[in-house]
Amino acid sequence: MKGVILAGGSGSRLRPLTKVTNKHLLPVYDKPMIFYPLETLITAGVKDILIVTGAENAGDFLKLLGSGSEFGVNLYYRVQDGSGGIAEALGLAEVFVGDDRCTVVLGDNIVEDNIEKFVNNFENSKEVEACIFLKEVDDPERFGVAEISGDRIISIEEKPKKPKSNFAVTGIYMYSPAVFDIIKNLKPSARGEYEITDVNNAFIRRGTLSFSRLKGFWTDAGTFQSLHRATNLVKKKHEEKQV
Repeated sequence: MKGVILAGGSGSRLRPLTKVTNKHLLPVYDKPMIFYPLETLITAGVKDILIVTGAENAGDFLKLLGSGSEFGVNLYYRVQDGSGGIAEALGLAEVFVGDDRCTVVLGDNIVEDNIEKFVNNFENSKEVEACIFLKEVDDPERFGVAEISGDRIISIEEKPKKPKSNFAVTGIYMYSPAVFDIIKNLKPSARGEYEITDVNNAFIRRGTLSFSRLKGFWTDAGTFQSLHRATNLVKKKHEEKQV
C-alpha cells in the first residue's frame, strides 16, 4: 500500500495567511497541519508516502519533513503546476503508485479514527477498486454528498444546494491502480478543475466502490471556521488524554 498526501492549491479561502506560506504548513493547535494526514497514514501502517504540492512552497515541505526518517517512513515529493483540482494532483502519483494500491489523504483533513483495519481490508480485496470514507455533518452543502441505498452508494453530488443526505465524503480515499485510467479520461468541471467526485462516481458506475463511516471526529481545515474547529477538536483530545 502506497500513501499519497495532496497538499497543493492556492489556499485562497485562508488569505492573507496563505500569502506567505502553503495552508498545509499553518498550525493546528501544536503541530503543522500537514502532520495530521501524515500521522493518519503512518498509524495505518503505510511506509512509502508521496506528498504532492505546488512549486512555490515545495522547499518548505522538504525542510520541515525531510526524507521521512524522523517519522519512520520514506517520503517522496512531486510538484503540481497550477491548480487543476484534486484528481489532477492524484494523477501525478501514477508512477509512484505503480501496480500497488494507494490511500489518499487531502492535506487539510484531520481525522481521529485509526483507519488501519480499513486499509488492510482494502489492500486484500479483489472485487473492490475504490473505498471512500463518510462522516455525518451538519453542513453537507460544503462537501461532496453521498446518496446511500442500503449498503451501497448510488451517487455523489458535489456541494449540492439540496443535499440528499447528511453524509459528507471526507478527504480520505483508497484506490486500485485503475484510478489513473479514470483520471486520464476525465473532463474539466464547470470551474475548470478535474474533480475527485467524478472519479468516485466513475467507480460507482463500475460497481466497484465501497464505503466506510468514520466514528471519531473529522474536519477539514481549509477555511477560517474549519481551521478554528480543527484546533479546538485537537486541543480537546489532548486535554482528555491528560486527565
